Amino acid sequence: MSGRLDGKVAVVTGASKGLGAEIARRFAAEGASVVVNYSHSKDAADAVVRDIEQAGGKAVPIQADMSDEAQVRRLFGETVGAFGRLDILVNNAGVYDFQPLQNLSLELFRRHFELNVYGYLTAIKEAAEYMSPGASILNMSSTVTIFGPSDASVYTATKGAIDGLTRALSNELAPRGIRVYAIKPGVVDTEGVEAGGFLTSEFGNALIEETPLGRLGRSADVAPAAVYLASDESAWMTGEYITMAGGQR
Repeated sequence: MSGRLDGKVAVVTGASKGLGAEIARRFAAEGASVVVNYSHSKDAADAVVRDIEQAGGKAVPIQADMSDEAQVRRLFGETVGAFGRLDILVNNAGVYDFQPLQNLSLELFRRHFELNVYGYLTAIKEAAEYMSPGASILNMSSTVTIFGPSDASVYTATKGAIDGLTRALSNELAPRGIRVYAIKPGVVDTEGVEAGGFLTSEFGNALIEETPLGRLGRSADVAPAAVYLASDESAWMTGEYITMAGGQR
């Protein structure tokens, strides 16, 4: 049985856990060869690769800090060295540290923008050098740009930047046949969300109550949208955002 991504090669950044790991697994199940990128969590990335291989798929782990331009360049060189081509980039690696305005600092700003924005741009720049017509780029944005949570101005600003660069680069790369999209998830129940205590916080409970479908998202809710955007089924779309938040506005 053929998969929707047969013959394609994908790089998923920040794929050692959470949403990135689920997207990597789903891509491999649909026939793609997958690079599981990680920054520090080698054991977790190796575990994702083992999951993929045990299910009959192809994957390799490649370490790279996505805020470091030289490491990003190496990542894509090693990807093409391993699989011979590149068809899909998922920009998923990121950082979030919710802080009130009075805690604003240049260090906080730089830490967010260097990875969440410059890292995305650098990855797209390097990936595009290897991509052919029909390739696709998926940027992970967020619904924080819609409902604007308190104490999250810097993080929200990075995701607003992602929305803007998605639309601009979709126009710039369209003549080369490269499609660019953004997925805007609501709060997804991942390891990071659990570790941050969000699930039991007052804000978390209030958000669940305001969500028409009555629960937080799961990685498995979002990954199918990534498959669709990476597949040829979305060949006549570019520059679009898909919001997935259980109806929460």
